[in-house]
Amino acid sequence: MAVETLEKRSTAPKHAPRYKVLLHNDDFNAMEYVVQTLVETVSSLTIPQAVNIMMEAHTNGVALVITCEQEHAEFYCERLKNRGLTSTIEPDE
Repeated sequence: MAVETLEKRSTAPKHAPRYKVLLHNDDFNAMEYVVQTLVETVSSLTIPQAVNIMMEAHTNGVALVITCEQEHAEFYCERLKNRGLTSTIEPDE
């Protein structure tokens, strides 16, 4: 009688790599415009969160906007750029 060994495959879901959307400080957009653009671009952000992000970028030169899947990160980054803000993405490690 032959005994078969079945390979046990991992059933743990594989998560898509996550990316950070970063907002960089600039010297030409008004603070109110930056806050408004953040709220309109990333619908999950509240105005107080957007104010905090804007102030962090203003003070430190860069701020984390959101961490999400790459496709969403690219989308948010492009929308921010299209509205005149400086934004980049990088892998969340």
